[in-house]
Amino acid sequence: MKFILGKKLDMTQVWKGDAVIGVTRVQAGPCLVTQVKNEENDGYKAVQVGYGEKKEKNIAKPQLGHLKKAGRLAGQKKKTEIRYTREFRLNKKGRNETAEVKAGDIIDVTTFEPGDAVKVTGVSKGKGFQGVVKRHGFSGQKKTHGNKDQLRMPGSIGATGPAHVFKGMRMGGHMGNERSTTTNLEVVEIDKDNNILLIKGSVPGARNSLVMIEGPGELKVASLKTEEETPAKAVEEEKTETANESPAEAGKEKSEPAPEKEAKAEAPAEAVAEIKENQKEK
Repeated sequence: MKFILGKKLDMTQVWKGDAVIGVTRVQAGPCLVTQVKNEENDGYKAVQVGYGEKKEKNIAKPQLGHLKKAGRLAGQKKKTEIRYTREFRLNKKGRNETAEVKAGDIIDVTTFEPGDAVKVTGVSKGKGFQGVVKRHGFSGQKKTHGNKDQLRMPGSIGATGPAHVFKGMRMGGHMGNERSTTTNLEVVEIDKDNNILLIKGSVPGARNSLVMIEGPGELKVASLKTEEETPAKAVEEEKTETANESPAEAGKEKSEPAPEKEAKAEAPAEAVAEIKENQKEK
């Protein structure tokens, strides 16, 4: 199972031979694995993934401490942390799904390939209060033959005998702004330099909204070194190298004089000898 978090950008079209395909551009990753859940500790298997940036001062301390355990992305701005965290469940509905990852691993668009089948989950656009024609697809009433102001009305909602409206009655109400999943989509192209996936068709959500992309296949991860960790590791390596050296080798290095010091020591001796010879001649 492969997965990644991303941000919906916009829609465009690409040419494949003589055919034009409508695609959605999604900026996917890089994502940081913040936690790996297992059945022993959490009761289920899942991988928690983080994406985006947010100022540390706007994050509660418990969540901030949780994110700092996973490390930082390379190139991440100072005093920022992960903005979004989402979980991808494994072995859901009896499926045999595995993901060999650990906290601190990096997931980017290279885990996908053109032609991969994926499903995209997001929050649909909010449309406010809508009537039955738009919300449920009612055909409405007749336009003519004595009809007045009833074109988009719902009509009867039941008999008067029960004296109440049954649950599940299709009526006007709030529409959109809810979790929605679109399946059977296809990855058309991958822009590795800009971390962009081109997905065939439309995906739920408005522009710049968070989307979850997942599909079958092997998940590819990478452990990237951050700028802050690199100097510390270099210092540790130098310490280990000096500790592994034998005392005899260290003594030889200290006892061996430097060439510059020898040259400086020889220069005063030659000058003194010349001065003595000049005094004897006089």
